[in-house]
Amino acid sequence: MNTWDAYAPFYDWENALTMGRRDVRFWQQRAAEAGGPVLELGCGTGRILMPIARSGVAVTGIDASSAMLARARTRARRLPAGRRPSLIQGDLRALPFKRRTFAIVIAAYGVLQSLTSDRDLDAALAEAARVLPKGGVFGLDLVPDLTSWPVYERAVRLRGRMRGRSVTLVESVRQDRKRGLTVFDETFVAQTPRGRRRHTFSLTFRTVPMDRMIARVAKAGFEIRAVEGNYLGGPWTRKAETWLIQAVRR
Repeated sequence: MNTWDAYAPFYDWENALTMGRRDVRFWQQRAAEAGGPVLELGCGTGRILMPIARSGVAVTGIDASSAMLARARTRARRLPAGRRPSLIQGDLRALPFKRRTFAIVIAAYGVLQSLTSDRDLDAALAEAARVLPKGGVFGLDLVPDLTSWPVYERAVRLRGRMRGRSVTLVESVRQDRKRGLTVFDETFVAQTPRGRRRHTFSLTFRTVPMDRMIARVAKAGFEIRAVEGNYLGGPWTRKAETWLIQAVRR
């Protein structure tokens, strides 16, 4: 089982307690404005994908994790047949779509930060450009400056209930500042009828400074239209609550 498959049972629970839905309306609006098919990179369990689909926009989600997509498919079955998204397992660095297929490509909630080398990031950006026509929209959202996050060991970060059972997240954070990597060592302790069960895995993310990310997006064939610090159009600073880039295909 890969890391993201291991994370899948807890992804929605954790994100409901941390991210919530504060970015969902932003991406719904961008999708509606694009006037054509939408592609979400790294769609996971469908936290953003399903609200877009529910609004009547044709949307496709791609993710490498079969376990994440299984949960997204369960959600999709609850939608009317005409509004269900297309869900595909695949690699962001080699998208299985023809050129100019989509009107907008969305890379939400730091998904591109899971690509931990320049080569992989550049490949994903080039693929996003390939599947967009001239004037097509590309939006990406970064978790801000992960390498500034404090290092700690085995801290209880979250407690709550999931499907009526108690869950605790015990987390450690390690940094490789030279490479811009932040590693989250996760242990989810879930109460089951047979006692406590531990689910342990690590997630690695990469911080690319905003000026370098803008340069890479531009190099991939995009014109930068906006750089924002929140989902309401606020100005970007290094300490902004989120790092948003909106661009169009040249």
